[in-house]
Amino acid sequence: MTSKTIPLMNLKAQYQGLARELRKCVLRALDSGAYILGPEGKAFEEEFAKSTGAKHAVGVSSGTSALSLALKAMGVEPGDEVIVPAFTFIATATAVSAVGAAPRLADVDPVTLTMDPESAAKAVTKRTKVLTPVHLYGQPADMDALTALARRRGLKVLEDCAQAHMTLFHGLQAGTMGDMAAFSFYPSKNLGAAGDAGAIVTGSERLAGLCRQLRHGGRAVGSAYEHEFIGGNDRLDDLQAAVLRVKLRHLASWIKSRRKLAAIYNEELSNLGLELPDLGQNGNKHSFHLFVIRTENRDGLMKHLQASGVGCGVYYPIPVHLQPAYRSLGYRKGDFPVAEQASLTNLALPLYPELKASEVRRVCKAVRQFFK
Repeated sequence: MTSKTIPLMNLKAQYQGLARELRKCVLRALDSGAYILGPEGKAFEEEFAKSTGAKHAVGVSSGTSALSLALKAMGVEPGDEVIVPAFTFIATATAVSAVGAAPRLADVDPVTLTMDPESAAKAVTKRTKVLTPVHLYGQPADMDALTALARRRGLKVLEDCAQAHMTLFHGLQAGTMGDMAAFSFYPSKNLGAAGDAGAIVTGSERLAGLCRQLRHGGRAVGSAYEHEFIGGNDRLDDLQAAVLRVKLRHLASWIKSRRKLAAIYNEELSNLGLELPDLGQNGNKHSFHLFVIRTENRDGLMKHLQASGVGCGVYYPIPVHLQPAYRSLGYRKGDFPVAEQASLTNLALPLYPELKASEVRRVCKAVRQFFK
């Protein structure tokens, strides 16, 4: 390993660029004495809703909480099914399990690695209530086909936007095309807090109101001790909201930088036989939470890059249906071939707004050296 390693992600670089603003906002939140459901949280909800183009945003404790609370608000109960892609971070499925429902899996598209509408259609049963497409890595799912499927079969749509801040599909922002959407602000996300945090966005005042109650113990609006139904403790604290308010002001420029760096990657790596992410066309825009290539020689390339001082990572090595935690679903190897192939071939290369174009070219040089 060389002394000049290029990390896969560099959260410290982002902090150093914002240190003064962040320290100021944290002190402001501390001085306010209002740490839960205070002014910072309310302001962030308004600002985040505006930035996504949604009518309502509800701050919660994590992206996983956002998924599970949204499912509860949409009426998902034990015995119901929710369709999720077989290739995603497991939280998309565990949020379904957390509300007592059963994840029902669909394969993914071989190009975008997002939910395949045909596979999703085959997965629908009489017990299916919600369709949960994931905009994986920041790549938009085919929301036209998926929302049309939902309308035909009487399903609700919950967008998993954990990796899709400012992703566009036909000019529409991810999170505004379904009934509800869940965002994660885990520190490594395009918009990351200084800890766990998340948000739900929706165009429905009723659903937003239900989520505000659910995150706060099911408490009746305006009451201190009357609880209309069973909720949890899933609130966004004001310290995290203050951090997110600062970072939200920079998000558009960060996404622009990510897209520029991704274009350099695609140009430099275009003749190596790799499967590269689509930069976007016809109003579609990838937000590049991760820049993921695919190659049959993934493991060899990963070892070579690590030895060359280049950070890289696999997202994700085990599809949902092959996870030990989900043996009870009854799926077997071979049931979702595209998801399985993706798990064996994907590799994320360094990508973050502070990364220099020269560093991207150094990564590309190391990749080319391997394929020579």
